[in-house]
Amino acid sequence: MGTLIGLRQSVGTTYAEVAGQHGIHLEPASLDRAFRQAYRSAPPLAFPQLSGSALAEAERGWWCSVVSTTLEQAGATQVPPALGHQLFDLYATADPWRVFPEVAALLERWHRRGLRLAVVSNFDSRLAPLLERLGLAPWLDAVVVSSSAGAAKPDPAPFRQALDQLGLDAAAVWHVGDSPEDEAGAAAAGMACVLIRRP
Repeated sequence: MGTLIGLRQSVGTTYAEVAGQHGIHLEPASLDRAFRQAYRSAPPLAFPQLSGSALAEAERGWWCSVVSTTLEQAGATQVPPALGHQLFDLYATADPWRVFPEVAALLERWHRRGLRLAVVSNFDSRLAPLLERLGLAPWLDAVVVSSSAGAAKPDPAPFRQALDQLGLDAAAVWHVGDSPEDEAGAAAAGMACVLIRRP
């Protein structure tokens, strides 16, 4: 999010549309502000020692909690559990997402040149199938997400898992990201980092 792909519309806009289907009417701008606060205050999206259905349940629960907190902070008095599940499932589809225009061609070019490519993200198990749906998976050798890695950026653990999967030393790798967490995590793992500044 922010490096390879982005959202077609703001989180607040989507949350407002789905909440409206449940009879909850809130302003997208207030939901955007509330989401940023809820996301920042949530614990890391990382579940050490969980796998399979237990991991999937923990991921869904984490996001449903963020959704509930977001809507409550924006003024909702009661948030039906189905709303969080609906949003969780929606963001697993390609519909809300867009690939930044230059990304596919660059990944293909680097892949054809023999570079090993991995995604390291503070996300969950929906990411690998999502990248498949968005047409980026053919160029990727690994996808590491914080939820199953058991640690989230800026912790170096997800980066080290990617290095293990790629069979590369940190000194041979560049990390491309868009956040201070990318820069700090890459440095802690011994990698160089390039930060993208998108408008």
